[in-house]
Amino acid sequence: MPQCEMCGAESSSLTTTKVEGAELDLCDECSDFGTEVRTESSSSSSTKYSTSSSSGSSSSSQSASGGSSSGGSTRRRDMFDDMEEVATDYDERIRTAREDRGWTQEDLANELNEKASLIRKLERGDVLPSDEVQTKLERELDISLSEGASGDDSDWSGGSSTTTTLGDVVKRKD
Repeated sequence: MPQCEMCGAESSSLTTTKVEGAELDLCDECSDFGTEVRTESSSSSSTKYSTSSSSGSSSSSQSASGGSSSGGSTRRRDMFDDMEEVATDYDERIRTAREDRGWTQEDLANELNEKASLIRKLERGDVLPSDEVQTKLERELDISLSEGASGDDSDWSGGSSTTTTLGDVVKRKD
């Protein structure tokens, strides 16, 4: 028997309801929290993504077979692929370049027309430089603070057998 995706109650009839932008299959009691979604059976089978459990299994099997025919795990490129990332050791690069010139943090701040407190925070690694400040630092100190758009997707697992959960990523504040 299907379960309500909000409260978990088993119900013989579930209603597809839009709640906070997500379409869920809900029981009659929980469907009051959103608006009922009226879909035609032909349009739901032609959509690329679906939240209903009956058509979701067929669309996921279609996408899995389509993905395996390409011969590897590929993902769509997006705007973030072309962006350069700030280097992890940006704070050391800034401090080293400043000290090589014999400047104090205040001297560098005056050259960049920024506050000395910003330079202190950058060198401690407390804040990331904005694009504008990064450009000023790179130009003034003749350094690069970017790791660049490497195009290396070695971290992208794209369907590996290991599953990362929220508990693997989040650190608790106990």
